[in-house]
Amino acid sequence: MHFEFSPIAARDDDIERAAKALKAMSHPLRLKILCGLGENEASVQDIVEYVGTSQSNISQHLGILRDKDILASRKEANRVYYRIGDPRIMHLISSMQEVFCSSD
Repeated sequence: MHFEFSPIAARDDDIERAAKALKAMSHPLRLKILCGLGENEASVQDIVEYVGTSQSNISQHLGILRDKDILASRKEANRVYYRIGDPRIMHLISSMQEVFCSSD
């Protein structure tokens, strides 16, 4: 019997990009930020209040997510607002919530 790989097997650069994104998302605090944002946009202060840790800690994690192109940001006056920048990431977050989060 001969094994055949799936025809949907990704190219090496696709696999590398996915691995980097999943690694960035795998930290519990970053995953909590992403789940909290969902399809919304929030300021750093809103995220600090939601997550419950220091602003410097949140800023560090937001920077990692932004550097991996998971989050997009915009500045308005002296506030920075974040949102999930790629609809594919939102789809992935929704799928993870469906699989791992209780519905009660």
